[in-house]
Amino acid sequence: MIQLLFNVSPDLFAEYRAPILEALRRRNIEAQTALAGDMPPEAVDYIIHATGGPVVDFSVFTKARAVLSLWAGVEKIVGNATLTQPLCRMVEDGLRRGMVEWVTGHVLRAHLGTDLYVREKPLTWARHVPPLATERSVTVLGLGELGSAAATTLAHLGFRVTGWARRGREIAGMRCLAGADRLPEALAAAEILVSILPETPDTIDLLNAERLALLPRGAFILNAGRGSLVDDDALVAALDSGNVAHATLDVFRTEPLPADHPFWSHSGVTISPHVAAATRVSSAADAIAENVARSESGAPLLHVVDRTRSY
Repeated sequence: MIQLLFNVSPDLFAEYRAPILEALRRRNIEAQTALAGDMPPEAVDYIIHATGGPVVDFSVFTKARAVLSLWAGVEKIVGNATLTQPLCRMVEDGLRRGMVEWVTGHVLRAHLGTDLYVREKPLTWARHVPPLATERSVTVLGLGELGSAAATTLAHLGFRVTGWARRGREIAGMRCLAGADRLPEALAAAEILVSILPETPDTIDLLNAERLALLPRGAFILNAGRGSLVDDDALVAALDSGNVAHATLDVFRTEPLPADHPFWSHSGVTISPHVAAATRVSSAADAIAENVARSESGAPLLHVVDRTRSY
């Protein structure tokens, strides 16, 4: 019987424990579980982790074969020097589908000009005929599991999609650019810019004043990656100048977004509370169980974080 330690809040333990145990049983694996502090460190086989869990020193878990994150983002733990076990980020179909739906919905909202028709009482019969998707260029920053799924969906809808990533990718139906030297080209093509990048030392403040100025005038920005990617002050200035028409933001440097932050009152900003790619319990439990089963059978773990790339 394997020993699972949950390095999570009590609420998350109550939410995830039974679904994970059931997903393991479907794979003929029995497990005992405990919250951090309720199981001897030397007995732990796997650690299920979420940001805010009480364990910060992983060196005492000498038997642990992996740390399995409940979230896709691992920037809060990847730099922990005591973490020598393999770290696996969460990749599962619920996250993927949620991101695709959020991105597609808000890209179409920007593309169709839907906000023009949701005022209380339009004063004139003002017809706004949007271009077709084939006449609109969209750039997606980040071509990992979530970004490539969103970009592919947009390409299937007919948008002229440019994808950008740190390293080269080939995805059917779109132009793919790679490396810092191609980022200006990707931004210059972005009538609608979608960011699904993780937080790494290279992505913090990636969208600063200089790079925002590369966007076509009147561009739309969607950020569902990490709040640290965007220089908040530079974005407000770009919105005020009209260089950016609107920003739809799902992630922020501080969450929840402080009540006095200028994003709340800016007419050019739409806020959603970090819901673009929320972890779904049932599919996440299945992903955790699958990795445990692979490890127990001697197969390679899935979605192991590359510490040199921070994701």
